[in-house]
Amino acid sequence: MVTFKDLQRLVESEEASSSDGSPQMQKLLARLRDKPFWINSEKEHKERDRTCKGDCCFNHIFGLPRKDGIEKPMFDYERFLYDALMRPGFMNNRSPSRSDQYYHRIFDNYLEARKNQNNIIHHFKEKHLWVKKATGLGLTEFILRMMAWLCLRNDNYRNSQMVIVTGPNQDIAIKLIKRMKGLFASHGIYFDSKETVLELNGCSIEAYPSNHLDAYRSLTNPKFILLDEADFFRKSEQEDVRQVTERYIGKSDPYIVMVSTPNAPGGLFESIEREAAETCIYKKVFLDYTYGVGKICSFGEIEKAKASPSFEREYNLKYLGLIGNVFSQQSIDSCQKIEYNPDKINPNAKKSIGIDPGFGSGKFAIVVTQLVNGRIEVIHAEEHDRPNFNDMIAEIWNIKNKCGYISNIYVDAANPEVWKALKREFSESYDEQYIKDQHAECKKYNLHIEDRMLVVPTPFSTEGAQMLQHTKWLLEETDEDGSSLIAIHKERFHKLVTALRTAVANEYKLDKEQTSYNDLLDAFRLALQFYKRSK
Repeated sequence: MVTFKDLQRLVESEEASSSDGSPQMQKLLARLRDKPFWINSEKEHKERDRTCKGDCCFNHIFGLPRKDGIEKPMFDYERFLYDALMRPGFMNNRSPSRSDQYYHRIFDNYLEARKNQNNIIHHFKEKHLWVKKATGLGLTEFILRMMAWLCLRNDNYRNSQMVIVTGPNQDIAIKLIKRMKGLFASHGIYFDSKETVLELNGCSIEAYPSNHLDAYRSLTNPKFILLDEADFFRKSEQEDVRQVTERYIGKSDPYIVMVSTPNAPGGLFESIEREAAETCIYKKVFLDYTYGVGKICSFGEIEKAKASPSFEREYNLKYLGLIGNVFSQQSIDSCQKIEYNPDKINPNAKKSIGIDPGFGSGKFAIVVTQLVNGRIEVIHAEEHDRPNFNDMIAEIWNIKNKCGYISNIYVDAANPEVWKALKREFSESYDEQYIKDQHAECKKYNLHIEDRMLVVPTPFSTEGAQMLQHTKWLLEETDEDGSSLIAIHKERFHKLVTALRTAVANEYKLDKEQTSYNDLLDAFRLALQFYKRSK
């Protein structure tokens, strides 16, 4: 049923359009003309508020952001981001050394940055900002407000575009534009434009999901580009989004703001973080949860959040990936509690090696385990990026010599050049038909293929699901005293721990894009093939 208030709202929305000629918009434009975004000096701000009758700055004209119904001012870390983006030379007056924390603990050098902001070192960094941040700091709201202010403070952005790129979800793109449109409701201004489009003072603002970038590639005059939660774009899309965005630098010289909570290791944000300050085109800012305590969140809220296994990623800027759906957090924690020395190799213990070769886009991963006192100990878990083939064969031989007795070596069967080379090294038959016959006979008579060969080619196409199930069983099964059957050294093999924690699968088929260090996990489940269930 449509009420009278609903009808009144519809009439008002028709009368109050977003066109520049509407009375409401014209009145708002007049109030905002040449107004600053915020006034840092409290004394000056109060005086401007008095003389302008409340129209002192953009944020007070629109109304301050709210959390739980309480108005929030512009915080110090937001003022820092404003200066880093809008002030030439700010955070760009000297190259940080590895020993200092110039880009990491921003306020330690805030006054220095303001004092020396005219001494620009790298002009190519200006207008480009990369922010790795904790969740809940309100940065998306802050940047959306900045975009609206740039459109409305004067006419410089007429006949141009602003862009928001979100993750591969149309609903997120709609939600962000809806938030921007919502800023105008208190001024009697409503918009009937497309859900992902907003027109402000002749500037078109549009949001694009990261998996639909065709229109984004052909903009004529983009002036501001926000990549929101960019580390959560699909890995297959991250580099494409970056390339499309940065090619506009030479065309229209836009502001580029890349902001995200960290996601998985090896993604877009970690790759930019590792770029040298002398060559990276972005000013880098790191905002962990400590910047928001006592401002936008309470100490009690943070203490409560620390109980979550995702705290280190969500609040403390660690690249750990999302929590997966394969292995329980309890089982992962249990296997890290067992104290042992990975360097203490028992020459007489049974050992297995799992190898997931990769020479292109993937990594070459090697995991070694040994069985000591009924417990499986991980003694080696490393991955190599774009290695030389001969170097990897030599590395495996060196591991064998270091470990002494090796029971079996399991290799992804999809890489015959590797397992054939290893079979030659260990004087085994590498004839493919012979190996197929051996597999078929063992399967027919329920025998273990490991008893017939040292190097075991193992196909993920047919055995992958079973291997993941077997790994899950070994991780979650416990000894009589309740301890884990597997021991993983949490400091030495943190990448393997992250792989287990982020593992995502659908019907036991591993999702390689969502799983961090998936090559290492593949090598791990290969190595565990040696340990059979009791019949």
